[in-house]
Amino acid sequence: MTPPSSIWRPLSRWRCLLQEPLPVFPLRSRHLTTETSIPRRPQYPPLEPLPSRYRVFATRPGEKDDIVLPPRILKTYPPPPSHRAACPEPLKAHTASQLSILDPTGSRQRLFSRTNPDAPKVGDILITRFRTGDPFAGVCMSIRQRGVDTSILLRNQLTRVGAEMWVKIYSPDVTGIEMVERAGQRARRARLYYLRLKKHDRGSVQGIVERWEKGRRLVSGSVGAGTAAANGRRGSQQHGKAKNQGGKKGKK
Repeated sequence: MTPPSSIWRPLSRWRCLLQEPLPVFPLRSRHLTTETSIPRRPQYPPLEPLPSRYRVFATRPGEKDDIVLPPRILKTYPPPPSHRAACPEPLKAHTASQLSILDPTGSRQRLFSRTNPDAPKVGDILITRFRTGDPFAGVCMSIRQRGVDTSILLRNQLTRVGAEMWVKIYSPDVTGIEMVERAGQRARRARLYYLRLKKHDRGSVQGIVERWEKGRRLVSGSVGAGTAAANGRRGSQQHGKAKNQGGKKGKK
């Protein structure tokens, strides 16, 4: 059996050939030269001098006059009239104009003014009279100060059923707002919504309003004339009864 080296021996020459460097053939290069030229600028005719009114003279001595174009004049317009300058607070102006129409005397404004010590407070009993319909009286539960929309919330009981009404004090339908009775002590809240509860409900105020109207009529004197007429009727009735009793005794 031949050794393994004898098998690879015929291939050793190929290995040597492969290890030899390949011949390097020089590259043939061709050098070309081209002629180039810079393009010349076109020749323009000389500029004509501008008139003297377009010349701007140099401010420093020794400098030449510069020729410039005339300045561009932009047309400006005045600003439009400002509405803020004419009426800085339009909401207050509109409210004042409406109040002068709805309350020309200013009595209701003074009545519900914050600086008025006798102004109605929550817890007082007020009565409002309308141009059409019956008056409504009740306990003032809330006073909403909103300028023209100032309103009060009144609560009363009608046929044992609680009734509440928002009254716009500047409404043309409201002819008068009067104080019936003030609260016993100052309320510690700005809105007495707890009066809707059963244990805090004051009930009907109709009796208080009737007593107030009766005292008002007494002061004005209208009740005095009515009382005198009633007393006269009672005296005539008693005199007639006495006559009848005397006639019966004589017959007996």
